[in-house]
Amino acid sequence: MKILTVIGARPQFIKAAALSRILMNEHEEIIVHTGQHYDENMSDIFFNQLNIPKPKYNLNVGSGTHEYQTGKMLIEFGKIFDIENPDLVLVYGDTNSTLAGALCASKRLVPVAHVEAGLRSFNMAMPEEQNRILTDHISKYLFVPTQTAENNLKKEGIVEGVYNTGDIMCDSFKLFSSIAEEKSGILEELGIKSEYILSTIHRAENTNDLSRLKNIIEALNESKYDIVLPLHPRTKKIIENNSMELKSHIKVIEPVGYLDMLKLENNSLKIVTDSGGVQKEAYFAGKPCITMRDETEWVETVECGWNLIVGTDVEKIVDALNNFNPKSERINLFGEGDTANKIVNIISEMTK
Repeated sequence: MKILTVIGARPQFIKAAALSRILMNEHEEIIVHTGQHYDENMSDIFFNQLNIPKPKYNLNVGSGTHEYQTGKMLIEFGKIFDIENPDLVLVYGDTNSTLAGALCASKRLVPVAHVEAGLRSFNMAMPEEQNRILTDHISKYLFVPTQTAENNLKKEGIVEGVYNTGDIMCDSFKLFSSIAEEKSGILEELGIKSEYILSTIHRAENTNDLSRLKNIIEALNESKYDIVLPLHPRTKKIIENNSMELKSHIKVIEPVGYLDMLKLENNSLKIVTDSGGVQKEAYFAGKPCITMRDETEWVETVECGWNLIVGTDVEKIVDALNNFNPKSERINLFGEGDTANKIVNIISEMTK
């Protein structure tokens, strides 16, 4: 069977690394990179480090409005569908690449398989929320990572083709953590010798709202711990253009590859982020997570006490940075790290 896999952003590269290595053993996989993330540190390095097959197509869409990105992708996907005539389209997550790939497939009456289906933040102002809801409702195969995600789909009337396979990112985390510990020299390169908190800031709700971003920077500045901050180029530019000061205990670095990120996560004291993927990686790594958003898709990590939602309230962030520590044992929320095998087996069986 010919499967067209759509990827375009960092989390999708990581998920594909775990799934494609098994999928390609049983099916013909055509990888399309939309170019939504196009900086080398945000794109090429992941293919090189994770041994993902080079994409057959790169759409080079780059930056732009949501309408531009999605529209450009739809046009280019149409051309690729004419050439490849795929039997199934596989999409990951909740980006514009996800929606564009699924929508083009749906229009062409090609079945869609959605990995990481069923996530909900219940905030329709988030582009990701719109993307994931629309994608779920036009997908034939929905691979959910948790029982909560499955329940979300049931509430929306989606019960056919839903499979609770566990989380594909758990596969990747387990697969590459030991490699990262051995091969990544990021701690030595940065001269890190003491305890530190790892932070990421990239979500539009925080970077497009200067009051929220200023609150985050103010809180990080008040941390009693050193902070390592791999800074997205767009976020860095906004901070510089608005003369926001980062104090000396905050070590700002360029975006890092997946292996370096795993090394930073696994050796950190805590993680403070607005990223959905990093929230999960914090849980996998056994690190307290502080989420600078008003809600999360990963409610399970909050309910079990390992993830604290603080929004962009300065006092809440500072208190969490200095004092938050889970009081409960971590439980298995995301599967055993065999999600890729489950997904490939289901696809193979259902498409015979």
